[in-house]
Amino acid sequence: MTASPEPAEPLDSLIRHTTDNAVSWITLNRPETLNALTPDQRERVITLLGEASDDPAVRAVVITATGKGFCAGADLRGSSGDPGERVAGDVARTIRQGAQRLIAAVLDCEKPVIAAVNGTAAGIGAHLAFACDLVIAAEPARFIEVFVRRALVPDGGGAYLLPRLIGPQRAKELMFFGDSVSAADAERMGLVNRVVPADELEKTAREWAQRLAAGPTRALALTKHLVNASLESDRATAFAAEAAAQEINMTTADANEGVTSFVTRRTPSYRGR
Repeated sequence: MTASPEPAEPLDSLIRHTTDNAVSWITLNRPETLNALTPDQRERVITLLGEASDDPAVRAVVITATGKGFCAGADLRGSSGDPGERVAGDVARTIRQGAQRLIAAVLDCEKPVIAAVNGTAAGIGAHLAFACDLVIAAEPARFIEVFVRRALVPDGGGAYLLPRLIGPQRAKELMFFGDSVSAADAERMGLVNRVVPADELEKTAREWAQRLAAGPTRALALTKHLVNASLESDRATAFAAEAAAQEINMTTADANEGVTSFVTRRTPSYRGR
């Protein structure tokens, strides 16, 4: 008789999810692998981001992790390293349907997304953080464009994200050498908004998330879209999009509350609608 395989750990325990005071917390929880993402985990994160985007009761998102790593990249165990076993087009399809969908889910989420980076963020893990709207890093955190170390081309939107954040020369330096970048250096480069002591990471992320969750959610969504789209737009297109966004936003209850509270000199109370 052969021993039965041990049951797989439930996906809900590997990707923890809670909603607290209108903030969706997505926590990667495979600390023994530095939170390397399996396909199932990746799909769970994509689903949770989509649900946060759709749910009016959710007004901000935090992505974080347990242990010493934020995300060591994709879990490559079980993937074939023999090119002879692949059919032309397999790799491109895998990237489109996998890593690129994950990054797009962050960029397209209609709620502001904060990365609370507790430790090493490598490969797609680094790109997951860089795709977020705001990045808070603990002092021990490191960011590594690890692909070149494996003779791979960066994927998961890396060559799209990094030049827009730090310019093409800096992006090439990180991607050509694959050096580990400290949290402090990442902040100086503009990859990280704030570096905090490790024991203050959750507190800071919670404070930022609560401020966003108390804000005018639809205005924030439109602002996120305008800023992201501006990087591919000419001035006329960007100005037209700005005017259209303002037109749409002025139909919201929060915009009316913002103007009214200003005129009446009181603190606004936004409901995310």
